[in-house]
Parts: sequence; C-alpha cells; structure tokens
Amino acid sequence: MDLKETFAALPWWVKWVAIPLIALLVFGGLIFAVVGFVVKLLFKLLLFVALVGALVYVVRKFTSSGSSSGD
Repeated sequence: MDLKETFAALPWWVKWVAIPLIALLVFGGLIFAVVGFVVKLLFKLLLFVALVGALVYVVRKFTSSGSSSGD
C-alpha cells in the first residue's frame, strides 16, 4: 500500500481536523512569524507611499504658488 492509499483510508476527521491541527502545532510559530513579517512589510510600504505622496503634494503646492508664470 502506498502513501496515497493510506491517506485515502483515513477517516475524514483525521484528514480535515487532526492533521491540520498537528501542522499548526508544529509550524504555528513559523506561520505566525511569516504572517507578522508580511503585515509589517505591507504597513511600512503603505506608510512609505503615503509619505512620498504627501511630500510630492507639498512640493507641488509650494512650487506652483511660488512661481507666477506657471506651466
């Protein structure tokens, strides 16, 4: 009997409840660390984009009000 047949012979609750719970217990810390890293990275990227956008807005506002000729 190969692995596929063995896995198919297991009850549904082992396949859909017990195995995912064991995976969460074993890899839970790693999963949460990766998810936390991605969330921090996305937050920093969003903050960077907002700050650059605000800087561009402020620079355009002051350069357009300072020049009398305008483009």
